[in-house]
Amino acid sequence: MSQVEALLGRSNRLGSDPRNTNYAGGNTSAKGSEEDPVTGQPVDLVWVKGSGGDLGTLTESGLAVLRLDRLRALTQVYPGVEREDEMVAAFDYCLHGKGGAAPSIDTAMHGLVEAAHVDHLHPDAGIAFATAADGEALVKACFGDRVAWVPWRRPGFQLGLDIAAVHRDHPEAIGVVLGGHGITAWGATSEECEARSLEIIQTAQRYLDEHRRAEPFGPVVHEPLAAEERRARAAELAPVIRGLASTDSPQVGHFTDSDVVLDFLARERHAELAALGTSCPDHFLRTKVRPLVLDLPPTAPLQDAVARLKELHEAYRDDYRAYYEQHADADSPPMRGADPAIVLVPGVGMFSFGRDKQTARVAGEFYVNAINVMRGAESVSRYAPIEEREKFRIEYWALEEAKLRRMPKPKPLATRVALVTGGGSGIGRAIAQRLAAEGACVVVADRDGDSAREVAEGIGSSDVAVPVTVDVTSSAGLADAFGAAVLAFGGVDLVVNNAGLSISKPLAETTEADWDLQHDVMAKGSFLVSQQAAKVMRAQGMGGDIIYISSKNSVFAGPNNVAYGAAKADQAHQVRLLAAELGGDGIRVNGINPDGVVRGSGIFAGGWGAQRAAVYGVPEEELGAFYAQRTLLKREVLPDHVAAAVVALTAGDLSLTTGLHVPVDAGVAAAFLR
Repeated sequence: MSQVEALLGRSNRLGSDPRNTNYAGGNTSAKGSEEDPVTGQPVDLVWVKGSGGDLGTLTESGLAVLRLDRLRALTQVYPGVEREDEMVAAFDYCLHGKGGAAPSIDTAMHGLVEAAHVDHLHPDAGIAFATAADGEALVKACFGDRVAWVPWRRPGFQLGLDIAAVHRDHPEAIGVVLGGHGITAWGATSEECEARSLEIIQTAQRYLDEHRRAEPFGPVVHEPLAAEERRARAAELAPVIRGLASTDSPQVGHFTDSDVVLDFLARERHAELAALGTSCPDHFLRTKVRPLVLDLPPTAPLQDAVARLKELHEAYRDDYRAYYEQHADADSPPMRGADPAIVLVPGVGMFSFGRDKQTARVAGEFYVNAINVMRGAESVSRYAPIEEREKFRIEYWALEEAKLRRMPKPKPLATRVALVTGGGSGIGRAIAQRLAAEGACVVVADRDGDSAREVAEGIGSSDVAVPVTVDVTSSAGLADAFGAAVLAFGGVDLVVNNAGLSISKPLAETTEADWDLQHDVMAKGSFLVSQQAAKVMRAQGMGGDIIYISSKNSVFAGPNNVAYGAAKADQAHQVRLLAAELGGDGIRVNGINPDGVVRGSGIFAGGWGAQRAAVYGVPEEELGAFYAQRTLLKREVLPDHVAAAVVALTAGDLSLTTGLHVPVDAGVAAAFLR
């Protein structure tokens, strides 16, 4: 096995276990020799996880590759700790070949330590020691001389020099605990390095287990709500909290009611400890220095909880601005936003926020790590995170700002949460897929749960799309569906009323049941969906879009179509009525009038195609071509064309358009809007 293969295997094993490190936290490295393609001579190299990568999923493309002689030569030009940030740019001059990924701030730690393999990890057990008030003494008591203590120092070149000195001066040591930060271990082989990392983590956890005092967070003062009641309360609060957390910029949300979170929030000391904030740099970069904590019991009335959350949010913003102004200097980047990334609601759970679902979910995972760290530190000592000035230096680090600037430009629908009814097939499937491709999180809603699941899984992971099974004629079912949507992504911004069906019969043959079914699904169903959508959007206070997939038949009268055409006309007027009513809330309501969408259409495949083909006297397989020839453009309309119209109406370029019906019919003059 090559050095790189061994490094990747070790990294993936360590990174896949949350007891070892958090998502995207820590880094690993290996040193070895390869032939220089220019000189043909061996050259010593270091392979190290690059900036922003994740150990659990690391591949070779995520490694930075540097010449060891050049990296170590930087010690001769190092200008001192006050200018150590300049060294990161110098790493680029040490790259070998194309260099691989961008070198991270921790590159010096790996290159300067005189060991073939180095691991730097963020295990909860290790950080509990690192954030304990008497962490150095605890490390000595737990490990003796086998693990050394390095006081807090911001990650960088000097920290690399400090750790290299420990390795040189303490040959008995297998690694270090870094104050306020994590652990680093080393070894002569990849196997030895991995074994030592695990030894440090497991020994630390064993010490905590054996010496912990009971109830480090204090006694239980408020039991969590029962599961069903808890989820219902979370669904009611989620849009409100997301709206508050999106005051400066729109955010996607994530909800967690794990046992770890609920137990922490049930305890007497949760507010006191939460106020101290997180410590490990990876933690507070994603969670901010501290969360917003609702200070009401779980049984408080909903309206009281909402009112108090709004008061606490204003106070949080004032406090964050004060924090920024106290520590910022002339070189600090501008304040990025004063809203919380973590909101804790006792008895209910944790709401976390980010620029996308993965970022929001990971922020919540990091706060769970922080709870574990606080529990560990408080069980054997006192939790004592690094001071706020140091947190600010990390949060508003010029290097962190540069990393943010390197991120790709957001897609047009980034941060938006869409719910598409009838999303399991045909036009709905095309709309769900296109909205996700444009950056939206998508809830695929369909009465056929298997179809909804298949479409959602085809789009991507649950960070991008989730399925819900719902009959749009059921108000209770829709309430549950929207509840599932807000618990998945924090809220809903964009709703597409697409669910539908059609029965083509002459007036004399149209039964009352035919009429009721079509009006229940399309007229009543759209009304009920829009009612739920408006409730969520108003609670968020972020505006929104409601799109009706109506039909050319809403304005064009054709034969043998009375129930379908009347239901579509009802939908078309709902667009105008709701545009007039919801405009004051910033909610835009628009419609799309497709025609002749045969290929890929669930309605046409379900019998409507055969019925319409019989009406027009053409073979069913030629119906799409028949429809195309009667249009001005002589082109067949496909589900993707309807999806494109949804994006055009919702992606920002038509931000002042509401009450509009957009024809997507290749040009049917008789259906021109007047």
